[in-house]
Amino acid sequence: MGFINVKKKEVQIKIVYYGPGRGGKTTNLDYINKKYKQRIKTEMVSIKTHGDRTLFFDFLPVDIGKIHGFDIKIQLYTVPGQVKYNATRKLVLKGVDGIVFVADLQKERRDSNLKSLEQMKENLLSHNKDAFKIPLVLQYNKIDLQNQGIPLLTVEEMEQDLNQELRVPYFVGSALAGDNVVETLKKIISMTLISFRKELQ
Repeated sequence: MGFINVKKKEVQIKIVYYGPGRGGKTTNLDYINKKYKQRIKTEMVSIKTHGDRTLFFDFLPVDIGKIHGFDIKIQLYTVPGQVKYNATRKLVLKGVDGIVFVADLQKERRDSNLKSLEQMKENLLSHNKDAFKIPLVLQYNKIDLQNQGIPLLTVEEMEQDLNQELRVPYFVGSALAGDNVVETLKKIISMTLISFRKELQ
């Protein structure tokens, strides 16, 4: 459940971009950061934990209203690149309210996607959270590579691998080109807020 700051009359919602290294998580955040510069309250912050980096920034969507008169602040997090220690990935999921799992469409990354998803489920369990209950959106990234003749998995294969049991919304996109980056973000914000409102009732 989001963090409620009574003093500031603000609800803080934490959304984590999770997925295999070099899959496009940081590229998503970079795109959002550039596109919504005027709505972003803080610079993108990079902190080191266990020798790995964690990136985050605060995002204030203007068009999603309030919850019980409280402003909504979205905090977007990711652990970029190749992560040496699972402890970093586990730490970034602490207090998470919603997740975007960014999977790589390249055929050679199939195993990395599967391993990362399983690890995410385990890491959530360590925080007493369930991947089947938390707001979750999948993004199948790097569709732009199909123009370069790089072998990609089909959407059907991605669904079979990653979404057969979860049955959550998914988007096919290119974080580099900005395709479906905003749509993914809007979907996870909407799902997270619906879940948060239910918890408050």
